[in-house]
Amino acid sequence: MFTSHLECPKCSAAYDAEQLQQLCVCGSPLLVKYDLKKVGANMSKEAVTRRSPDLWRYRELLPVKNQENIVTMGEGMTPLLKLDRLGQKIGMPNLYMKDEGVIPTGTFKARGAAVGVSRAKELGVKTLAMPTNGNAGGAWALYCAKAGIEAVIVMPKDAPVIPRSECAIAGVSLSLVNGLISDAGKIVAQAVKEHRWYDASTLKEPYRIEGKKTMGLELAEQFGWEMPDVVLYPTGGGVGLIGIYKALNELKELGWVKGKLPRLVAVQATGCAPIVRAWKAGAHESEFWENAATCAFGITVPKAIGDFLVLEAIYETNGCAVAISDQSTLAAESLLAKSEGAFVCPEGAATLAATLCLLDKGWIKPEERVVLLNTGCGIKYPETVHCNLPVLQPGDQLKEILEPINTF
Repeated sequence: MFTSHLECPKCSAAYDAEQLQQLCVCGSPLLVKYDLKKVGANMSKEAVTRRSPDLWRYRELLPVKNQENIVTMGEGMTPLLKLDRLGQKIGMPNLYMKDEGVIPTGTFKARGAAVGVSRAKELGVKTLAMPTNGNAGGAWALYCAKAGIEAVIVMPKDAPVIPRSECAIAGVSLSLVNGLISDAGKIVAQAVKEHRWYDASTLKEPYRIEGKKTMGLELAEQFGWEMPDVVLYPTGGGVGLIGIYKALNELKELGWVKGKLPRLVAVQATGCAPIVRAWKAGAHESEFWENAATCAFGITVPKAIGDFLVLEAIYETNGCAVAISDQSTLAAESLLAKSEGAFVCPEGAATLAATLCLLDKGWIKPEERVVLLNTGCGIKYPETVHCNLPVLQPGDQLKEILEPINTF
């Protein structure tokens, strides 16, 4: 609505936002820029709070010009939960979780799909293609079906079953590759070149990040336009972390929030931690991570195209990057469920494991306001939970055979 242009964060080249754009000629992702003076003149905090509880309440800070092009399933305004029992257990009275598991398609990927598909529809896209680790593919498949856009999706053969089913039921063209998302990306890139499809790969189009940034806008609103101290984000491609950083900077320029931005923490797995390795080295780009593997499949990204933007967000907020073992992730998943009744995805659980690690090191102080970003619901990853259950025989007395259920 108030988009001024697209801009390259590396070389500052400007592009027409009303034309289909992919990467900058220098190879960098493009970012959406807004006329924030006009936004401020047409949007107020008070007006926003009276609007419908979805991400489109921030429409002046989103790129879709005409409301008839909006493709929506009611996504956004997910709950910010105070984790009282868990916080008391670990000595953190101000521990929160933003739960993206209740959003349409069950993960935060619906945000990027809603805005990305809406803008693609507005710009006349007929067919788009993308690689995915699973959940993004499922979300984009369903939103494309609603928009009437053809989708071609390639994902690793080891991707979780449920996102594959989402793609199948949506009727998109789905292929599996014997490899990682980086291998799927190469196949998509070649197909895009041959067929001139719109490339919806992570950060190869400018609008997915605009959907993801609404997590940051919502956090600010849910905290009464004050900043939390720390936000921990499970980082694969890192679009959500980049988006949150972008959103809070836009709000700061509008004068809606004041003070320091929260320290942003990129949480990765020990089996795939290119951002962590780069941060520890003080680098501004990461190197490809060989033989990547983790139970938190959504963050198995050996090399993110926007790695330099993730690292910038970490450095500029005095944040950090942490790698978590699969064992710690699954233990944290169990701890969240037993303490708070929250069955979260392993990527989200990794943020709790990272919090415990940083609390132990003194990097996080017990009294700080800390937000875990849970990116999806645990039921999309049934393979991560194993139960040893008693089997009753007719006539058995429950109290005689009841044993603790061990969940890992």
